[in-house]
Amino acid sequence: MFRFAHPDLLYLLLVIPLLIVFYVVARIRKKKAIAEFGNPELLATLMPLQSPKRATWKFVMVLFALFFVILGVAAPQFGSKLQQVKKEGVELIIALDVSNSMLAQDIKPSRLDAAKQAISRMVEKLSDDKVGLIVFAGDAYVQLPITTDYSSAKLFLSGINTDIVPIQGTAIGTAIELAAKSFTPDTEASKAIIVITDGENHEDDAVAAAKAAREKGIYVHTIGMGLAQGAPVPEKGNPGQYMRDGSGNPVISKLDEDMLKAIAKAGEGIFVRASNSNVGLNTLLDEINRMDKTLLEERVFADYADKYQYFLIMALIFVLLDFMILGRKNKNFLKINIFGTEEKRVESKH
Repeated sequence: MFRFAHPDLLYLLLVIPLLIVFYVVARIRKKKAIAEFGNPELLATLMPLQSPKRATWKFVMVLFALFFVILGVAAPQFGSKLQQVKKEGVELIIALDVSNSMLAQDIKPSRLDAAKQAISRMVEKLSDDKVGLIVFAGDAYVQLPITTDYSSAKLFLSGINTDIVPIQGTAIGTAIELAAKSFTPDTEASKAIIVITDGENHEDDAVAAAKAAREKGIYVHTIGMGLAQGAPVPEKGNPGQYMRDGSGNPVISKLDEDMLKAIAKAGEGIFVRASNSNVGLNTLLDEINRMDKTLLEERVFADYADKYQYFLIMALIFVLLDFMILGRKNKNFLKINIFGTEEKRVESKH
C-alpha cells in the first residue's frame, strides 16, 4: 500500500512543465539573438568553451532534483501491515458552574478562570478516556458531547464565560440529570460526573439527582470553588465595582461546602475543596484512574512507514551531479585529440 501524507503538495509538480517551457523559449530567443549578431558557426569558433549541451544537462539535473524534493516533501508512505488498536478507559462528564458568583476572586484569578485552567490541564493528562462538558447556571446545556477529541474539548472550554447560559442561578440538580443522559447509550463503560461549582444551589434537589445518577451506575464527584470567608461578586462591565443587594450592600458569595459534601455522598463520589494552589482535579483524576477500564473503541488501520528520506537522497544526488557538470568546456580536454580531428583537417587542406 502506498500513499502521500500531504498529497496537496503534489500540485507543485505542475511547476516542472512550466520551467521546461520557459527554458525552451529562452534557448530559442538566445539562438535568434546570436543569429542576428552574426554567423552562428563563426561565432562558435570565438566561444570555444561554450557548451549548449552542458547547459541542457544541468537544467535536466535541476528538474530531477526538484521533482524528487517535491515528492519527498509530500511525505510518501508505504503500508506495511494492518494493526488493531483498542482504547480502554472511562467516560467522564464535567459540569461547570458559569453563574455570576463564579466570577468571585477568592480563588485567583477567579473561580471560573481557575476551574477552566484546571480542566484544561486535566484534559491534557487523559489518554483513552472519553470526556464531555456541560455548563450550567439557572439551566444546563451540553457544551461538548462526550468524545475522545481532546483538542475540541480545550477549544470549547476556552469559549466558556458567564454569558453562555442566559438564565442565572445555580441548578446543580439539572446539570447532574443532563450529564446522566449525555453518556454513550448502551455501554458498560465506567461513568463519572464531576461537578465544579461554589455550591450555592437554590433551584432544585441536587442530592436527589446525584442519588438517581448513582442508581444508574454513575459516580458523582464535586469540587467546591471558593473559600470559607467568601468574596464579593464583581459587576460585569464595571471593573472594580461589585454587585449589591437591595440594601446597597455588596453581594458576598460563599462556598456551600455542606451541600457539595452531601451531593458527593449521595453519588458515592468524593468532595474536594479548591484552593489558590490546587483546584483538586488531579485528586479526582487519580480516583477516576482507579475505576475499571472498559473497551471504548476498537480500530483497524494500516501502519504506514515514512519513506521521504529516499526521495530526498535522490534529490541530493541530482544536485551534486548539477555541480559536477561544468557549464563551460574544460580547456585541458580541448587539447586531447581523441578522434584525430586535427589529422583530418590537415588531409582536407591537401
